Amino acid sequence: MIDIKKWELRPEDLKSGCDLSDYNFNTTKDLDPLRGIIGQNRAAEAMSFGLNIKKKGYNVYVAGLSGTGRTSYTKSLVQKVATAKREKSIKDWVYVYNFNSPDEPIALSFSSGIGKNFKKDVELTVEKLVEEVPKIFSSREYEIRSAEIVQRYERLSKNILMELNEFARTKGFVFQQTNQGLFSIPLRPDGTPMADEEYKNLTEEDYEIIKKKSIQLNKEINDYLNRIKSLEEQFRESLDELDRRTGDSIASFFMEVLVEDYGKDEKVLSYLNDMKHDIIDNINKFKEPKSQELANPFLMMQQRDDGRFLMRYQVNLFIDNSDKTDLPVVNEINPTYYNLTGMIEYKNEMGLMTTNFMQLKPGALHRANGGFLILDVKDLFSHPFAWEALRRALRTDSITMETLNKQYGYIVTSTLKPDPIELDIKVILIGDYMTYSLLYAYDEEFRKQFRIMADFDVEFKRNEENVIKLARFIRSHCEEVGLKHFDKGAVEMVVEYSSRIAEDKQKLSARFNQVVEILYEAEAYSDENNEYVTAADVMKAIEGKKYRNSKYEEKLNELFEEGTLLIDIDGEKIGQINGLTVMGSGEYSFGKPARMTASTYKGKAGIINIEREVRHSGSIHDKGVLILSGYLGEKYGKEKPISLTTSITFEQTYSHIDGDSASSTELYVIISSIAEIPIKQYIAVTGSISQKGEIQPIGGVNEKIEGFFDVCKIKGLTGRQGVLIPKTNVKNLMLRQDVIDAVREGVFHIYSIEHVDEGLEILTGLPIEEIDERVSKRLRESDDEEGKACEKAAAEGTVQQEPAPQTGIEQGGEDEDDNNEEDEDENEERKL
Repeated sequence: MIDIKKWELRPEDLKSGCDLSDYNFNTTKDLDPLRGIIGQNRAAEAMSFGLNIKKKGYNVYVAGLSGTGRTSYTKSLVQKVATAKREKSIKDWVYVYNFNSPDEPIALSFSSGIGKNFKKDVELTVEKLVEEVPKIFSSREYEIRSAEIVQRYERLSKNILMELNEFARTKGFVFQQTNQGLFSIPLRPDGTPMADEEYKNLTEEDYEIIKKKSIQLNKEINDYLNRIKSLEEQFRESLDELDRRTGDSIASFFMEVLVEDYGKDEKVLSYLNDMKHDIIDNINKFKEPKSQELANPFLMMQQRDDGRFLMRYQVNLFIDNSDKTDLPVVNEINPTYYNLTGMIEYKNEMGLMTTNFMQLKPGALHRANGGFLILDVKDLFSHPFAWEALRRALRTDSITMETLNKQYGYIVTSTLKPDPIELDIKVILIGDYMTYSLLYAYDEEFRKQFRIMADFDVEFKRNEENVIKLARFIRSHCEEVGLKHFDKGAVEMVVEYSSRIAEDKQKLSARFNQVVEILYEAEAYSDENNEYVTAADVMKAIEGKKYRNSKYEEKLNELFEEGTLLIDIDGEKIGQINGLTVMGSGEYSFGKPARMTASTYKGKAGIINIEREVRHSGSIHDKGVLILSGYLGEKYGKEKPISLTTSITFEQTYSHIDGDSASSTELYVIISSIAEIPIKQYIAVTGSISQKGEIQPIGGVNEKIEGFFDVCKIKGLTGRQGVLIPKTNVKNLMLRQDVIDAVREGVFHIYSIEHVDEGLEILTGLPIEEIDERVSKRLRESDDEEGKACEKAAAEGTVQQEPAPQTGIEQGGEDEDDNNEEDEDENEERKL
């Protein structure tokens, strides 16, 4: 009889307790607050390097699971770097009117704080012009100069008119000046102009004579009319020139200060010169409306354009960093296309959508320019064109504002094309590692722009330094959110809980969100009269969280208790074993035993995995079945092919199954079925197997052990029940106290093994040599029976058909005529 105690674990192997008795503090209040992050040195160094390097393309991708502190630490470190680099100059940006191309506003940059001054000074200058220009144009000096021009025009025009009338009198006409222009009037015989009534009473014959003379006269006076027209043009040009000289004098006087203060930048100087010339060209717009036009609102609007004309001289203070002492840090939580690149806003005027350069609004890229932009990669990819806009901005080192209509390839209304703004920025993307891998593999631009990856781990070493840091983290968090401080026993319990969720005695979980939840809930369970949170409060929080999420687990345990779910936890059976699975319900996962059976019969189909046949198994589970097939083939089929077929299945399991942690369980039940050796039903099994028979580690070991223990407890502990686990999983054990107590009392047992042979000896109570001999004997008998059948068929002159692979309804799978070619390929894979 095999002594299995050598594989049994001691109670102290089942959990790594936390003892802080040697540490000099009673509560977290006695500790210093934690500054920084715990156990993420690699990620912290990578991020610090990426934030400080000045080369193009060294933006940072922060990879890690949510809850590891990646976002809060990123914000903290970025702000720290932004403060340390405050000596770096950042820019203000303004948009101004483009006098040469109104649809293309000009972007001007200034040192921090100067943009606001520029806006104020430009608009104050325009206000002064609006105030002073009417005064200048109504001044005595201007009136004298304009009167001289008018008098000269009147004198010259009068002389031309006299010459014209002398010529017209010879033809019987005289010309008179009216508001509508020159009109010819026929003369009486005495040389005086004919009155209107007299003209109307002419006979038809006289009327025709005068009409013909008038037409002939108009043909002959073109020279005089051209002289008058030329004189009128000279008159207008003279007045315009007077206005231009006056406007030039006024504009130069007021603009000189702007040029002196801001003209050192060539682009700003060019804008100020264009502004000055535009003021001179439109100096009449600054004049007050004439008195006769004031009564007509339409003429007044035409004169002053209802103030809209003056809008061109306004300044859109696009980015104002005057109040910034550090480099800008922007965390954009809604990175839509427009929220990144800015927006051109429109307003409805009389049913038309209009816009202008004053309606340009900045995006996150503008606000973070010169500093840092933090984005969540999932949020970024949830908005169309956002990623493309970010890539383009980083590639071109500029921010281009345009409407999405252009992105879609059509334009529904006229729009602006603002001057792109130079971009100097460090972008930090926060996401998971899978997204990083996909982007790195398929997006060449991503590889060029995000050369730094800060990878946040999900766990860190459980050493003295990190345990104290975790205690200091609890202290900091309690103060930040106003929780009670935790006493030493409560801290010990939190440390153990952290190792439990890390699934490692030697590690602590970096999923701080889960730790924080326990802090909140433990304080909620704390008695109002207690000054500090105790270990009992933390235990209540852990148990309360389990209770709130364990309805499904309790329902399954009820099914075990009432016998609906069949399971044997005592005795021995051939071709039957208890495997262990992990199930999840939201954030809560738990273990559940599952009865596995194997049936062996003559044939060459090898191992038939019923879950695979009905497409209930995943690829990893299928891989595990193929691996154990390789192990069996190498151990028992080197001399002759194995001429047996075995079907295996998890009984009463109707959902999808994946993972290879049951591969050793499947091997044990197959060998039991082939050799007809009974297996102990009171020992449940988990563990992955290699093709060489090594037992490999699996996940969820704590949940699996506890799940089987709970079922045994429901159906009755006999003192023999236990679980068989890989030895490499011993370091992952952080079991519940009631399980540890049961092991200490000898009513429950946990065994750890390294090789499948050890597992077979524990489960059968037989030495491995005897087990191997029984398997080989059964295979020889099967092979002999097949050989005799073939000899008999040959003697009778018949050919025995090889049995068809067992699939379809017989094995709980598909119809046998469903994709026969695929079935044949699969059956070939199953052969041992």
